[in-house]
Amino acid sequence: MDLELRHLKIVRAVADAGSLTRAATALGLAQPALSTQLKRIERVLGGTLFVRGRDGVRTTALGELVLERARVLLPAVCELQEDARRFARQGAHGYRLGGTHGPLLGGLVDRLAHREPGVPVTTYTSWSEKEVAGGVADGRLDFAMVGVCGESAPPEPGRLAWMEVARDPVYVMLAEDHPLAPAPRAEIELAELAAEAWTDVPGDGCFGDCFAAACVRAGFTPACVYETDTASCVHLVQVGRAVGLCRATFPVTPGVVTRPLAGTPLMWRHLLGWHPAARAAARAAEVLEHARAAHAQALARSAGAHPPGLPPARTAGLRREDGSAPGGDPGAELSAASVSR
Repeated sequence: MDLELRHLKIVRAVADAGSLTRAATALGLAQPALSTQLKRIERVLGGTLFVRGRDGVRTTALGELVLERARVLLPAVCELQEDARRFARQGAHGYRLGGTHGPLLGGLVDRLAHREPGVPVTTYTSWSEKEVAGGVADGRLDFAMVGVCGESAPPEPGRLAWMEVARDPVYVMLAEDHPLAPAPRAEIELAELAAEAWTDVPGDGCFGDCFAAACVRAGFTPACVYETDTASCVHLVQVGRAVGLCRATFPVTPGVVTRPLAGTPLMWRHLLGWHPAARAAARAAEVLEHARAAHAQALARSAGAHPPGLPPARTAGLRREDGSAPGGDPGAELSAASVSR
């Protein structure tokens, strides 16, 4: 008899239940039938998996090894089945997009859906850039739309191809009645905010460390930083509980104004990633073009684009690594050595 997935399910059920009686109930089997199957599994694996006692069962060292592998294999197989069914429903076409929080993912979805009506577009979002990139590396997603701080490397650099969509200076969000909010201030010195509490969305990159370092260079240490979801960040700013950090593409929001920080102490790069060996790689140039257009649209609609009484938001920092401005021929860049893997 060969070991099968159903055998691993039995081992996991017995370990989770802690007794053969409860495991048999959970599996819908009679206890004698479960005991017989468990003995067959133990013969296949070459040893005893569980020690029976008056208080139930406990795993042996071999049982722990098998159980550890089963807890990895069973979810992976389940996920494979779900992905296969999803792929079969969608066919060869479709876009599976993953992204962190921000307006670009929605803009990209809108452009793809408009360009190819009827072609399915699915999304997955997470605060973790590593999680989204891992989904592409593992084949669960086609493209990752994430951001990284400054010149830091993107996640999964050895497995994925990455191209820069755009780069934005980091702005500060203020309540509309904050003393530093009124025009004609075009920029705010970071040191002017030394006494403020701060708020920002979490991430697994180096942005938090870079922000702390920028504050130290400005001569202070942040007294308090609230890491929370975007809606809560906006609320804390609106009620004057904190000032926030945001990208230049932050949309117009009631009760909030955005201002660039003098000297651009923090920079954010928007990146598009894909697996170079995946079928989706053939569409990377087109998706990159749409992503860059989505960024341009988000920037034009942003709170910092044309604030009352101020000149248009600076775009001097919105350059790519090759020195080009947003737009241009993405196909040419895809064939260049600037593609990092």
